[in-house]
Amino acid sequence: MQATRKKKEAQGGNQEIPAYLVYEVLEGKPVYYKGYKEVLAKNKTLEDVMGSSGLQAEILSYLLKICYLAIDTRLFRIFTNEIGSHIDKGNNLSNDIAIFDKKALPAEKITRHYPDVPAKIVFEVDLDGELGPEESFSENEYIHTKVQKMLDFGVKKVFWATTKTQKVLVATPDENWEIIDWNKDIELLQGHTFNIGKHLKEEGIKPE
Repeated sequence: MQATRKKKEAQGGNQEIPAYLVYEVLEGKPVYYKGYKEVLAKNKTLEDVMGSSGLQAEILSYLLKICYLAIDTRLFRIFTNEIGSHIDKGNNLSNDIAIFDKKALPAEKITRHYPDVPAKIVFEVDLDGELGPEESFSENEYIHTKVQKMLDFGVKKVFWATTKTQKVLVATPDENWEIIDWNKDIELLQGHTFNIGKHLKEEGIKPE
């Protein structure tokens, strides 16, 4: 993660949080992999907290399938695997799925560094990061801050699904954000829709 070389002290002791546990940087603040405290306590490994749950993976696989059916890959790039986005000095964000216009991200801009142009559409499923003990933001504040930062950067549409609530936040610039039950059809673009709840039922998956 190209975030920061600095280490943060954990609350209630002198233990430091190493840079390899930083998931992203939001408003200049490090966001750590969810479960980082278990790694510090040596109850889990870094690999344990970096991976997606089976439910997250299933939803992302379904959403990728919808994207490839709906989007012309001659014109757009569909990236996944926690693709990073360099917005500015204090914001290096990660996305579960990001769709880029090839005009904005031509071949010569595909490098070893994070893309520095906004995606057209972003998908997130659940929270993969958490703020450190020195911060007091709630999960909703974290989500809303990250979504707004992406929209301000130029992203045209953000979808954020949460398995706990079985809802999808749909955010677009200069419009009221919507929270939609994931059992309903949700428009991706140009009449193409997705329905997470319906897909899970068809697969016989019951979210807990």
